[in-house]
Amino acid sequence: MHKRRGKRWLPAAVLSGALAAGAFAFLPAIAQAGNEDDAKQPSAQADFTAAAAEFKVPVSVLQGVAHEESGWQQHTGYSNTGGWGLMNLTDVTSEMVADGSAGASGRSDLTSFTGHPELHTLRAAAKLTGIPADQLQHNQKDNIRGGAALLASYQKQLTGSTSADPSQWTAAIAKYSRMSDRKAATSYVHDVFATIASGARQDAKAAAGSKTAGSTAATGSKAAAAPAGHTAAVTMRAVPSAKPVTGQLTKLRLKDTASPQAECPQSMNCQFVAADPSNGQVSDRPANGIKITQIIIHTTEGAYDDAIKTFQTPGGASAQYVMRSSDGAVTQMVANKDVAFGDGNYDSNLHAVQIEHEGFSAHGADWYTTAAYEQTAELVKYLAARYDIPLDRQHILGHDNVPGPSDATLSGMHWDPADGWDWTRFMQLIGAPFDLGAHGAGPVGSAVTITPGFSENKQTYTVCPADDPTGEVTTCTPVTAPSSALFVRSAPSDDAPLILDPVVHPDAGAKGGTDSVSDWSVTVQAGQQFVVAGQQGDWTAIWYDGQKGWIHNPGGSNTSPAPGARIIKPAGTTAAPVYGTAYPDASEYPSGLSPSKQAPLTAKNYSIPVGQAYVADQPPLGSADFFPTGGKVVTGAKRYYTVQFNHRYILVNSADVTETPTARH
Repeated sequence: MHKRRGKRWLPAAVLSGALAAGAFAFLPAIAQAGNEDDAKQPSAQADFTAAAAEFKVPVSVLQGVAHEESGWQQHTGYSNTGGWGLMNLTDVTSEMVADGSAGASGRSDLTSFTGHPELHTLRAAAKLTGIPADQLQHNQKDNIRGGAALLASYQKQLTGSTSADPSQWTAAIAKYSRMSDRKAATSYVHDVFATIASGARQDAKAAAGSKTAGSTAATGSKAAAAPAGHTAAVTMRAVPSAKPVTGQLTKLRLKDTASPQAECPQSMNCQFVAADPSNGQVSDRPANGIKITQIIIHTTEGAYDDAIKTFQTPGGASAQYVMRSSDGAVTQMVANKDVAFGDGNYDSNLHAVQIEHEGFSAHGADWYTTAAYEQTAELVKYLAARYDIPLDRQHILGHDNVPGPSDATLSGMHWDPADGWDWTRFMQLIGAPFDLGAHGAGPVGSAVTITPGFSENKQTYTVCPADDPTGEVTTCTPVTAPSSALFVRSAPSDDAPLILDPVVHPDAGAKGGTDSVSDWSVTVQAGQQFVVAGQQGDWTAIWYDGQKGWIHNPGGSNTSPAPGARIIKPAGTTAAPVYGTAYPDASEYPSGLSPSKQAPLTAKNYSIPVGQAYVADQPPLGSADFFPTGGKVVTGAKRYYTVQFNHRYILVNSADVTETPTARH
């Protein structure tokens, strides 16, 4: 399998939440220890005991916090918080912000995204202990010492001294959570104390295929560094008398941020619980000129409650809404006027409302319930009417339809909710059906809508453990299931290679893409529109990803003509550039504001060649940028089409293309 970034922010919460509850339902399958590398691993039990004694922290407090932070699993720059080791010492870098949920690649103000002390506990631990940051990251013993030093410093700061009584560490534990919201911090504290009171045990395991990490800066010893994914062997004795002293939380000046009224239709079961402020930006959309033009559908890759907890943790992702699978209940976490860091592309975040759905993309059809479809439809109709968002598949999107903001991010964008989300059903529910007319494929140069249905459109994907945080899949397995998608091949034949996206599959020997459930680069989805490039037997060619791709379409059964679609082509004699963002030109920024970088994508195939054509559902829109300090908005004169380029949309400067509407019938 080729590598791509998964939904990295949620598995940490899944691990900690599941373990705290004494359940392992959501843990990924990992191999039992027993190989030579595992035998060399240091004893986490001894490391916890030694660090607790050194810094005068009750060992149950130290183990309980580590349990909540990492599930006693070795983190290696994990998630958007940059967590390291069993103590999850955080260090969010500018590179992570550029490549993470904020999608801030190309922005000049990256330091404003990372300028929060709670995002850099690794540095604080290094200062307290005198241990180099690299050693705290990679050496298990020192990582635990760093976490103990932090807890002890918090305890002394808040109470004046350390204590042998775990209950007296309530405020210090809350401060370690890095959470600023009272309810979120209180929930974290109660989870830690639940583990302390009940005790816990975990046998050593190692992630399948993992190897011992490289030598540490100080010792050069492989045995000192746990491998990525390594799960420590720890026994935590129960302390039934330990209970949080919640009155201590007043020392932290926590905020009660769960007060705004949820923005939902009155018929919905909807509450508001605020995400951490570092996981988004305060704005005033659309009153400040930033239009809301997209609604993005996501999958949590974990439990509903864990998603809420994750969004309350600083340094990660957020969304406006989280929806429960069982009954469609909704928790709003970011006001719609504000920007949530949800989809890895800041320009998209700037103009989008994000909706997370409880579930797992690899098993989507099993998790996307009738309640979830119906309640999401109610919410989307409400939002679309409120913000005048077009009800089409270039504005009602999956996370897997959002492009990377830069060449470096194109291949690693998320793939949820994947092809198991029934787009045909959902668009019908919101009153924008695309599959009511006659099926068929028009002549070369005309536009078609992808209309394969869902229930009867069975496709076979390979699901691997890396795709499935439930742990249900323990080896790469072919799974046949209903799908909203069709595979795109390089030639009109069932045995032709799947189309090759050289950005996603850069290997020199690659002949095509894969049938992996996470390989978004080889499918088209229901409701998307493309231009017909050819016809041969049961196969229809479309312009796709800068290439001619072929979809199986016997008798036109999987497509419908799309009269009235806007078809764009390069305006000149050279390929039209494409973009992942739409920022103003540098000259349009006023003095004192550093311009974001608006540059075309230059990755292989990322342009619209002469002779090819693509579909844009709506007229082009102007560019915009936002600076939260002072709430300043910058707008640009250039206008950009949203264009269906491959599985994802792309942006095209209207000056670089010509538009030809197809005839309406």
